[in-house]
Amino acid sequence: MLFGVPAQGGRIYACGMRHFARTPSSADADATATARRTALRRLLGAGMATGAGLWAPFARARPAAGAAGRGVGAARRGAAERTAESLLRASGLPLASFGAFVRPIDGDSPLVAVNAEASYAMASTTKVVTSLAALDLLGVNFRWRTFAFLRGTLVDGTLLGDLLIVGGGDARLTSVGLRDWFAQLRAQGLQRVAGNIVLDRYAFDLNEGDFANTPPPSTGRAYHVRPDAFAIDEGLLHVGVDAARGARAAVTLEPPLAGVRIVDKVAMRGGCAAGARLVEDAAGSRLEVTGSWSAACGHRELVLVPEAPAVFTTRALAGLWAEAGGPLSGTVVERARRVGATLIPTGADGRQQLPWAVHLSQPLPVVLHDMNKSSDNVAARHLMLALSRGFPLRAATLADAQARMHEWLARQGLAAGEVQVENGSGLSRGE
Repeated sequence: MLFGVPAQGGRIYACGMRHFARTPSSADADATATARRTALRRLLGAGMATGAGLWAPFARARPAAGAAGRGVGAARRGAAERTAESLLRASGLPLASFGAFVRPIDGDSPLVAVNAEASYAMASTTKVVTSLAALDLLGVNFRWRTFAFLRGTLVDGTLLGDLLIVGGGDARLTSVGLRDWFAQLRAQGLQRVAGNIVLDRYAFDLNEGDFANTPPPSTGRAYHVRPDAFAIDEGLLHVGVDAARGARAAVTLEPPLAGVRIVDKVAMRGGCAAGARLVEDAAGSRLEVTGSWSAACGHRELVLVPEAPAVFTTRALAGLWAEAGGPLSGTVVERARRVGATLIPTGADGRQQLPWAVHLSQPLPVVLHDMNKSSDNVAARHLMLALSRGFPLRAATLADAQARMHEWLARQGLAAGEVQVENGSGLSRGE
């Protein structure tokens, strides 16, 4: 956990509960190692503002200038470290479990240094490093883009062909955003699709080996959902349960799923307990919701991780298009990845097509604010993949994103292995 603490007089102090560092060795005394430690601490000092209350008392221990000030400052630093150790020990955990480093942004002498050179797993503070790399390599104006191409002729509002939608890796693509975008497409003149809606997840080129060090997603652990170049609501199904006047509670889905029947077995007979599951069998596709509800329960949401993400996305896309009032003669289908395929499709004349419409994500600073505030693993993993060279015109691979991250860390003055970033979120066992 890294943060800046505002002190009296407006001075900012860089502080950190350090979750990562280089394993100490006898070479630490040389100038190269010292420079690397300085670079690492500068990287930490740029972290998110969190937990300032723990370290704010130490911010007032800034020594005055001069020899007398240095003597007083040393005493205060010693007192600050003893206070810090006391606070950490009060947690009930061994002191070796913590690494803490606190110093003024405009000074080199630490106010607190507890196990400052020990190695720790970064966990979710990996997102801080991912954020800094993204700001540097992608820039503050970066946005994910989702493209719509007309694969046919538009005649009197009817597309005589397919509507091709190419996912650009937008981790914050929501049902609400897609509803608005589909309304804009209709306002532009696309009233009906005579063919299919074709979904292309071109932007990410991933394989099972890329997930070897991360736990699999499950309904109990929605934050383990894997990256998807066209993920709606981060690939999660939100089941809303509300009180109703009849015998059953009201059940809603976000996103809506075309072809999925809702079986509502939530009785209005008291209690606030409900469960849901998606079922695929000979009787068809359905969502079964069971439990007991009352007016006092209010609105609550159950979050499900679909077992078949591709099927979930195509049904959600079909449901959202239908909600927008757009007739579809065909179905929503997946486009198979082809060797040598590019983001921009070619027309009948062999030339690259221009997109008919583009959906833009929020700007990078907004994404980073939300991602770090909620520790959003999916957004961090998508952002890591966006570092891949040539993205989005070239499909992102995890290996290329990792290589670019390692190069960036080296430019910050860090040696190989000092900071390990595998998928950008801290979810990997290698981070």
